[in-house]
Amino acid sequence: MAVVHPRVVTPCIGVCSTALGDEVCRGCKRYSHEVIDWNSYNDDQKAIIDARLDGFLVQVMENKLRIHDVKLLEWQLQTQRIRYPAHKSPYVWLFQLLRAGAGQISDSAQFGFSVDAEYRTEPLISLREMIDQEFYLLSEAYYQRYIGRYLHRDV
Repeated sequence: MAVVHPRVVTPCIGVCSTALGDEVCRGCKRYSHEVIDWNSYNDDQKAIIDARLDGFLVQVMENKLRIHDVKLLEWQLQTQRIRYPAHKSPYVWLFQLLRAGAGQISDSAQFGFSVDAEYRTEPLISLREMIDQEFYLLSEAYYQRYIGRYLHRDV
């Protein structure tokens, strides 16, 4: 029996910086050639890119936050009418929550998560920005190490 995977939607959030010359988009964290060629990719190619982005985001999130109650987080997302990809890691959901309303959350426990001790004094808006910046830096480092040096070789 074949496994049916959800359709991969574009990760674009409408804040593209590749048009300004960035090799890695500051909005969605895809590489410039991925942004340009997205519509020509097949589902498997899109899924590989999507999995890389999710992996980087989850890695950054897990270094700063802990989800204690997935059901409560999901209930809050539904109650707040925040769209989230149910088939992905709850840490991806949590990032959607922070993106939509970090400034509105005064008690993270009511949303099923906590902030690691090292970051508890940070307002959630600042923490979300820190996470987004680290996600970008991780994507950029990967690009420089594994992709950029091969794409920009002198022939």
